[in-house]
Amino acid sequence: MNDEVILYTNPQSRGRTVRWMLEELAAPYRTEVLEYGGSIKSPAYLKINPMGKVPAIVHGNQVVTESAAICAYLADAFPQAGLAPRPEERGSYYRWLLFAAGPLEAAITDFKIFGIEPDAQKQTMVGYGSYGAVLDTLSGWFREHRYATGDRFTAADVFVGAQIAWGLEFGTIEKRIEFIDYAKRVTDRDAYVLATEKDDALEVTA
Repeated sequence: MNDEVILYTNPQSRGRTVRWMLEELAAPYRTEVLEYGGSIKSPAYLKINPMGKVPAIVHGNQVVTESAAICAYLADAFPQAGLAPRPEERGSYYRWLLFAAGPLEAAITDFKIFGIEPDAQKQTMVGYGSYGAVLDTLSGWFREHRYATGDRFTAADVFVGAQIAWGLEFGTIEKRIEFIDYAKRVTDRDAYVLATEKDDALEVTA
């Protein structure tokens, strides 16, 4: 398989998370920037992602969408970077990676964006229960652990860290000390800084 990854993205999207992951891996990649209302809905791109959303990657004959899935795939595809989980880390790795992609994002979308708070009965029907329960669960973990798998940075922290850092910046996640400290640990990394600089530069030239 050709090692080069093609990243389809827009600097104002979750593609920032995938670029961060690629920089962590030091993987060879090139960027295809798509425009909202334009090339992102083109027939050529819809063959890659029929949702007409970014990010997506193409790696050889593999097409991967959804930021969490992309991070997990890339960690496995470039094992030399050491960001895939060790056997004893897999439980926590997949737990928090999918918790951030599922309950966390759903709770934020419902409560913070749409203003929906399920009542006690409906909380049994939605996967996240309540916005407060999601934050309590996640902050409880980071009160006792430095990273998603414990003491070691992995691909799960790229996705979880991006979700928390973004939420703190835009007010969709409460500024709890556990979240603030965790976000600082992951965004102080050289790969995060470099990826952010590259996407910021694209925003300026867009």
